[in-house]
Amino acid sequence: MHKPSALVLLSLFALLSVSDSIFAQKMTIKLLGANTLESDKNLGGGAERLIGDASFKDGNTYMYCDSAYIYGNNSADAFGHVHIVQNDTLNIYGDALHYDGNEKKGELTKNVRMIDKEMTLTSNILFFNTQTHVTSYIGGGTIIDKENTLTSDKGYYLTQTKEVAFKTNVILVNPRYTMKSDTLNYNTFTKVTHFLGPTTIVSKQDFIYCENGFYNTSTDIAQFNKNAYIISKNQKLKGDSLYYNKKQGIGKGFKNISVTDTSQNITITGDYGYSNEFSNTALVTGNALMTQLFTKDTLFMHADTLRAENDSIYRVLKAFHKVKFFKTDMQGKCDSLIYTYRDSAMHLFQDPILWAAQKKQFTQLTGERIVLKTSKGILKSMVLTNSSFMISQEDSLRFNQIKGKVMHGYFFNNELYKIRVDGNAQSVYYGTEMKKEKKKYVGVNKVDCSEMLIFLKNNQVNKITFYTKPDATMYPINELSPKELQLKDFTWRIEQRPKSKSDIFVW
Repeated sequence: MHKPSALVLLSLFALLSVSDSIFAQKMTIKLLGANTLESDKNLGGGAERLIGDASFKDGNTYMYCDSAYIYGNNSADAFGHVHIVQNDTLNIYGDALHYDGNEKKGELTKNVRMIDKEMTLTSNILFFNTQTHVTSYIGGGTIIDKENTLTSDKGYYLTQTKEVAFKTNVILVNPRYTMKSDTLNYNTFTKVTHFLGPTTIVSKQDFIYCENGFYNTSTDIAQFNKNAYIISKNQKLKGDSLYYNKKQGIGKGFKNISVTDTSQNITITGDYGYSNEFSNTALVTGNALMTQLFTKDTLFMHADTLRAENDSIYRVLKAFHKVKFFKTDMQGKCDSLIYTYRDSAMHLFQDPILWAAQKKQFTQLTGERIVLKTSKGILKSMVLTNSSFMISQEDSLRFNQIKGKVMHGYFFNNELYKIRVDGNAQSVYYGTEMKKEKKKYVGVNKVDCSEMLIFLKNNQVNKITFYTKPDATMYPINELSPKELQLKDFTWRIEQRPKSKSDIFVW
């Protein structure tokens, strides 16, 4: 027989030596102890069977169990009361374990518990990696810390950074609120939660929704983004981005914000919003717009700043600077305005002016102060104080006029039908008659007295009663020019009337 050469034998010896060295390097799992140690040839691969108080380790990870198999390929299976300890800080328990020492990965099943200093995780199956320090579960899991209980279908825990990521049917229950989300990241050390999907937070005081943001469960400070809104009591705050301090009850909105008072069907929109649920106040600035829904119409109002607050026990809406509003049957402007919910009264200050429209004819109302009272969205009455002036358009040149110290107006079906003037009353009105369905002027009546009562129909003077020595003169229609018939301080300001919703933003 031909004998192998010395060179071949040397090569084979060297190869076997290298193979043994590689195998030895791969075996990172070290046996620590057991009551009984057996070799199990039926399993192959040089399996060692550990029975009773079995323990082994891989690096800084220690594993304890009732029994185990350690295989020659640097893997192990453990059974019964499995206990894993990592760096003396993380403890994991389960009924069965498969561990791969080469990839540093383990799979723990049945009655799984992971206990860290900050929290406890329970699940039916748990995967861990001692090299990347990532632990994950599928099929449902629960995490409990001092204040929170969190459940989800899937979860990932980074043991070094104390961060947890949850996916699908995420529910976090806190004594003060319940949070539900599609995807949520939570840091058990900082107590900060990040939302990465549709999320709701429900408490006794409010309801919160967003699709992106964060919430510090320790300080109750949050930032909500993307379709975010907060509902509290009778108020709803929306915005592209919302800041919320739950302990202080403060909410702030940035860009495309809106504050809705659901009890009054009032919505305020703008670029920046502020809300305090404890003082029940809110304000909006930047293209601020108030929208109030009525049965058959909508009121639109703009001002530099819109503010809602409580005056004693009643709700008050305040508008500051460059106030303008539009409603189909009435428009107006002033520098500042207060709307009191108690009596549904709108107070207009600093050069207030109102316009009412009827069949393309306009009535203009001015005074130092104007108060409008409504009921269920319907105008009921008004008061004009100090230099009150009402001008009603007859045609492009002629105007009916009523002037006095104080003027009281009364509405029916949102239409002005009666006016009472108290003090220094004056009036100019044109007498007309219909001939062949065409209006013809028959004269103009000018009256001065202390008080007068006027009844209107279709915004036109229908009947006037004068009190306390009236001084009345009826002039032929062409005896005095329309200019001469204008009362003192007459100013027709129809060009300032907002004709649509967009006009209220132009001053």
